[in-house]
Amino acid sequence: GKMVDAFGSGRNNVRPPERGVFPLDHDRECKPAMQEFLNCLKTHNSDHLPCKSFSKMYLECRMEKDLMAKEDLDKLGLSSDSTYTRVLPSDSSTNKKSSSNRKEDNGFVAGIGVKTSGKWGWN
Repeated sequence: GKMVDAFGSGRNNVRPPERGVFPLDHDRECKPAMQEFLNCLKTHNSDHLPCKSFSKMYLECRMEKDLMAKEDLDKLGLSSDSTYTRVLPSDSSTNKKSSSNRKEDNGFVAGIGVKTSGKWGWN
């Protein structure tokens, strides 16, 4: 009952794809989870943060069905405690010391005062 392919090797050693390989879900086994995630994105104006639980369910489905390599969800930013917080970039305007030393803050405009030779017709 073992199928033999053109190269003569047996084909019953099924193993999940390597990391980074993301085969199509031909049987649509994870389509419901994917659809919920997409609906959530639509509802939240494409903000993924409120939808992380749905993306987690989708990835877990893919791993169960061998549609992707088993991955530690903590490493993917999908921790098991499912509390997600947005990390905002540090606001540089609160750091007065560096902003007052910027040339732009003292009236500097890029390009003004650049001497041109006229060689290229920029007189």
